[in-house]
Amino acid sequence: MHLKLNPTDFEEHQAVLVRELVETIKIKLQGAGLDGDKLEETTASIAFSIASLIDGAALIEAPGIDVHPYLTFRTSDTELTHCGENSNAHELVYDMLKELFGS
Repeated sequence: MHLKLNPTDFEEHQAVLVRELVETIKIKLQGAGLDGDKLEETTASIAFSIASLIDGAALIEAPGIDVHPYLTFRTSDTELTHCGENSNAHELVYDMLKELFGS
């Protein structure tokens, strides 16, 4: 695989991923019986935590292993697109929540 620097494509893919992440969490929590403010707050908390882990913004500890995620997207059979730095998915979570919850 070839690593391709393309921040514009990366941002587009990242936004789609975060939207899907937030929407999936919301659907699963609704299925578990949450609704209203509790649904929105719990969706926000889980989505932000997961996005922070993906971004490397949250500390990941494992005995003897340094874990530093670096998000890429496969944009063809031979290319992985990246943005040149850590992703910022956690910063997109609240915008996606506004879209899904209308708040």
